[in-house]
Amino acid sequence: QVQLVESGGGLVQAGGSLRLSCAASGRGFSSYAMAWFRQAPGKAREFVAGRGWSGFHTNYADSVKGRFTISRDNTKNTVYLQMNSLKPEDTAVYYCAAKTGSTEVVPDRYEYWGQGTQVTVFS
Repeated sequence: QVQLVESGGGLVQAGGSLRLSCAASGRGFSSYAMAWFRQAPGKAREFVAGRGWSGFHTNYADSVKGRFTISRDNTKNTVYLQMNSLKPEDTAVYYCAAKTGSTEVVPDRYEYWGQGTQVTVFS
């Protein structure tokens, strides 16, 4: 069982940066693939970035490639999402998720979810 708590969201001007954190408690964090998803009002939850349990495999949505970076620190049971060059279309609730096995882009494949943190980008 893993509990996830996100933090770091907020209000930022377009072009700015934010770093989201997801702190995990429970056992086995280092064996889980971790990912960030986001959901804007009226839209489906979408994959943003994922990082495998070893930390070597990462993947990103095309819309964030080159702007966002996912990282994890297994010694701190934490995964991060560094978001640069933010755009108004990045506005959403951002969720941290965990699953056994490899990262996937389908939300239903993830076993554990955080409560979400709001990111609002204004122009």
